[in-house]
Amino acid sequence: APGPRSYTTLRDEAVKLFNSLQQLESERDPVPLMQGVLQTCLDLPPLVDEIYCQLVKQTTEPPAPGGQGDLHYWQLLTCMSCTFLPSPPVLRFLRFHLDRRTESRFPASEMAKYACFIREALGKTKGRECVPSLEEILVLMRRQEMICTVHCPGAPACSVAISSHTTAQEVAQELVSRLGLSQSPNLFALYEQSRRREHPVGSATLLADVLTRFE
Repeated sequence: APGPRSYTTLRDEAVKLFNSLQQLESERDPVPLMQGVLQTCLDLPPLVDEIYCQLVKQTTEPPAPGGQGDLHYWQLLTCMSCTFLPSPPVLRFLRFHLDRRTESRFPASEMAKYACFIREALGKTKGRECVPSLEEILVLMRRQEMICTVHCPGAPACSVAISSHTTAQEVAQELVSRLGLSQSPNLFALYEQSRRREHPVGSATLLADVLTRFE
């Protein structure tokens, strides 16, 4: 369909994504390439299952388990798990891959740590409006949280650790508690301000999507 990006057929785009995955293995800075793959999946949802299956294949019996190329695939799989849910059949196969093929065979390895992180993320992911920002991809590659800075009227800026699944309501509640306003009868919300535009952030909005829009 017409849009800001030019795409061809799903088959051709699947082949392009496969070539991107091959390039990912030796890429020195994989973050922009990962974000490109994620953006294509967001724009073309039928390719989400395709990429999950390709990543499962690439992380099965790799030539160098735990090597840099292998970990790049696991890192992209981590980003996928925080952005998209696969279809039920692919999800079942993915869980088998995480549990039996990875965590059971390579306990305490980096691959097992990624597998554990991915399994937990899949239980929280509900779909994203935006793909992860470059900063979010970097922290996901390290299985860490992002630091979000919120400016509060009459108080210094507050730093809040958020994940890919943290909502605006959860952050607002944490700030209300920190500022000692739990007993206040007032309602509190987060506002997004960009140049001359300011508007409230919906309570169910993922803060990670807001940060991507800023990027």
